[in-house]
Amino acid sequence: MGKAGKMPYVLLGFGMAGALLSSKENREKVLGLVGKVKKKAMDLWGSQEESEWLKKAGRPDPYDFEDAKMVEEGAQYSINYYNKKVQQS
Repeated sequence: MGKAGKMPYVLLGFGMAGALLSSKENREKVLGLVGKVKKKAMDLWGSQEESEWLKKAGRPDPYDFEDAKMVEEGAQYSINYYNKKVQQS
């Protein structure tokens, strides 16, 4: 079904939503439902606070030598891969 085939359904959906939200009582119900869904989603997925490992990803503490070494090796791997590809060309 092409773009032209879907257009009547989209317009019908907008028309129904407009009719539903035309009354103040229905708008309040919808806003209440949206608030409940938002609260449940926040409860399900927790707070938006980043975890500790995500905060320091890619920026190792200079005194955390193991982590700094791991980041350095990861960067070196991509450089070596690129150099091999360039030399093969």
